[in-house]
Amino acid sequence: MKQTRRDFVLAAGGFLAAPLLGAAGPIPQRRADFNAEQTDDLNRISAWLNGLTTLTAGFVQTSPQGRTTQGTFYLARPGRLRFEYRPPSPLLIVATGGNFYVRNSRLNTVDRYSASDTPLGLLLADNVDLKRNPAVLGIERQPGALVLHARSATNRMSENITVTFATSGGAPQIQLRQWVVKDLQGDPTSVVLTQAQTGAALPDSLFTVPVKTPPMRNGAN
Repeated sequence: MKQTRRDFVLAAGGFLAAPLLGAAGPIPQRRADFNAEQTDDLNRISAWLNGLTTLTAGFVQTSPQGRTTQGTFYLARPGRLRFEYRPPSPLLIVATGGNFYVRNSRLNTVDRYSASDTPLGLLLADNVDLKRNPAVLGIERQPGALVLHARSATNRMSENITVTFATSGGAPQIQLRQWVVKDLQGDPTSVVLTQAQTGAALPDSLFTVPVKTPPMRNGAN
């Protein structure tokens, strides 16, 4: 049985939910312009993302039913990403060449999805400008954090995604901390990043397209 679209959504911690930031499709007009403080914060996040080359982190994914899955997250901008799930999860997700590949080692399947069907323009795009992105609804300051509020790009009027960036007091440096995505039923899937590091050299082998395990030959042990 092939992996369903919902499986794909949950597999990537909800961040591959409906089309979102930078994706194609009709988008309702944003409800209000950003004030000076919000514009400054959006520019701050955009500048950080545009200056980001690589990011590695552990992640803890929590499903709407409270089940947790862990793994390692790799990002190489622009355009490449990897979710490496720990056993017993059979999943591996790789983004490269404008597509996402989901490998299920238990079913021995590899499914391909266009990156345009995901919200990952936020992380993978060559140039990020959040203040001009019509999917961004707002941003708020919380103690030690900036919280970005956004919506799916296809015929959705209300917020269904929040992305939290940690801040370090008055320092300009920020860090991607977590995201939460609600499905069509309003159930949230969250991903929290741990021990994030930026700027490390990542081998190209992390972002090669995954393949199925070849069948064993007759007579093989």
